[in-house]
Amino acid sequence: MPELPEVETSRRGIEPHLTGNVIQYSEVRNSRLRWPVSEQIMKLADQPVLSVRRRAKYLLLELPEGWIIIHLGMSGSLRILLKESPPEKHDHVDLIMADGKILRYTDPRRFGAWLWSDNLDECSVLAHLGPEPLSDVFDGEYLYTLSCNKKTVIKPWLMDNKVVVGVGNIYANEALYVAHILPERPVNSLTQEEAYLLADTIKQILHRSIEQGGTTLKDFLQSDGKPGYFAQELFVYGKKGELCPKCGEKIESIKLGQRSTFFCRQCQH
Repeated sequence: MPELPEVETSRRGIEPHLTGNVIQYSEVRNSRLRWPVSEQIMKLADQPVLSVRRRAKYLLLELPEGWIIIHLGMSGSLRILLKESPPEKHDHVDLIMADGKILRYTDPRRFGAWLWSDNLDECSVLAHLGPEPLSDVFDGEYLYTLSCNKKTVIKPWLMDNKVVVGVGNIYANEALYVAHILPERPVNSLTQEEAYLLADTIKQILHRSIEQGGTTLKDFLQSDGKPGYFAQELFVYGKKGELCPKCGEKIESIKLGQRSTFFCRQCQH
């Protein structure tokens, strides 16, 4: 599944082509995604795009009458193409723009979503979300205060969108490794120093990944059709049995919260 850096990379890729442009109409070839494509999207006509934003892993297209909310799901991607580009089997939604370009949504597994909201404050899919990890609200003090009475395991807790949005499996693994914290420790064992280090590490890793275009996943394409290329710099994710780049011990893997978890027992404590 595309994680926050991939979604932010997509946002930055499509923003200059959409903001200030006008959606002439939409073409929905298959409305059966995770939830049916909202009727308002299917009837779009002559709507200017005011802004392109992101909340967690949702892309938000601001129009005068409301918001298009896009989630890429397990295998979704967005590309900017010329209007005459013929659709292929898994190209489900197009937004046809006034300048002759189209925003095309491709999703082989159809687990993404295209929804409409008149008011983001009342939108159910955005309710109960924690702070953005790259915002000032998310810092070591916030993380430490939240951790004090939690007995659950650190890594699944870190991936809980009510705690902080957008820290998915890949980046949770990487952040805990860089911060020298074992992913199977109880949350309330975090010291204040560790909480501050972990918050700073999450920000650094996400920033670096966004700058480099997102992690290379087999299903992820940027808006220009190119894959991201951050995977070559991953330290532990997906590297079970390989040698730790710091100490040379073998990287281990266990399941936590039904997700594969990678770590070095020598470097992480």
